[in-house]
Amino acid sequence: MLECERSGPAPARRSALLVVRPRAEQQPIAIGSAAITKNRKVVRSDENATRIVRAEIERRPAAGGSPMSHETSPWTRFGVVRRYPVDLAAVSIGAVVAYLLVTTVEIGSTLRLLVTGPLALFLPGYALVSVLFPADKREANEAAAAERRPRGIDGTERVGLAFVLSLAVVPLVVLLLPLLGLGLTTTAIAAALGFGTVAIAQVGVVRRLRVPDGDRFTVSPLASLGTLGGEGTTAAASSILLVLAIGTAVSALLVAFLLPVAAGGFTELALYSEDEDGEVVAGVLPDEIEPGESIPLTIAIENQEGAERDYTAVVQEQTLEDGTVVDRTELRRIDATVSDGATGSGERTITPTAAAGETVRISVLLYEGDPPATPTNGNAAEETHFWVTVTEE
Repeated sequence: MLECERSGPAPARRSALLVVRPRAEQQPIAIGSAAITKNRKVVRSDENATRIVRAEIERRPAAGGSPMSHETSPWTRFGVVRRYPVDLAAVSIGAVVAYLLVTTVEIGSTLRLLVTGPLALFLPGYALVSVLFPADKREANEAAAAERRPRGIDGTERVGLAFVLSLAVVPLVVLLLPLLGLGLTTTAIAAALGFGTVAIAQVGVVRRLRVPDGDRFTVSPLASLGTLGGEGTTAAASSILLVLAIGTAVSALLVAFLLPVAAGGFTELALYSEDEDGEVVAGVLPDEIEPGESIPLTIAIENQEGAERDYTAVVQEQTLEDGTVVDRTELRRIDATVSDGATGSGERTITPTAAAGETVRISVLLYEGDPPATPTNGNAAEETHFWVTVTEE
């Protein structure tokens, strides 16, 4: 209850000073499980009768209740995580694991061959399919609403398209890597396929989450098994046979393409020399020299073994009779360490010791590590040679 006191006569257009005596305490106002007590006091009233109120609000628990809580459920905070497509999460994790195994497991390992198949022939295509078709397949009775819904396909068709699109993606990667200056190394190809698959899969996640829940494609193996007994049994069986046929063809291509690689890389040895213009060319080594004359040549070693290798090149002068080596003289020995995917080269000079009028074979024998006690053309990992005749003085 407010009591007002007016002191003295007031001008006609002046408002009276109001003094409000607040009640000692108001009853709490219960809201849910909390109570709010409000103590208000009118301090003064100005000339325009504007009331200035000072209010204090106290929040306290109500009897038998607890303070109001606005905590957010962890399931609400991580709703995006719960909605993250399981199949695309598996594709992303599988691509990263495959990349790590391909680049760390030694060449020739069965494990490396097994993970190379999905990385090259399935995972990139499946990620791309998720971008192109984020929705599930429409039923026949939903054709009327087709224009308002994104186009979709079922799980069986996705698997088949994944193989087909992967076969299209891999050649593009092989063509683009040299243009970007990265080279066609195992690490570069695996990185492009692995991390490219992860990036495309994330775009697929965004596309799929934008589709309404009822139209979105989801992975549900039990539901898929339940539909096998319905009218779509024949269609499902034909789709499965199609996927099996594609998988068989892809597997045959995989074995033919990857088995030589899994058996090991290769090392290439080559000899070069300078022409009259100072250009380094192949196949222009001299066939005649004067006694005591040195032959300049460039020895090049290309390493495609998948890892760094230490090489030893042995240069021999060989004398042959009826196609058989009857005498061999070591002219020099060269040690070299070549990184994977690189070519090491160096210019050297050799001086044959044959007498005037003799024709000898100059052989360069390449070994990984240390050569045997008697290096020959037969026990060398790689060999190349040329013939030279020592002219009469």
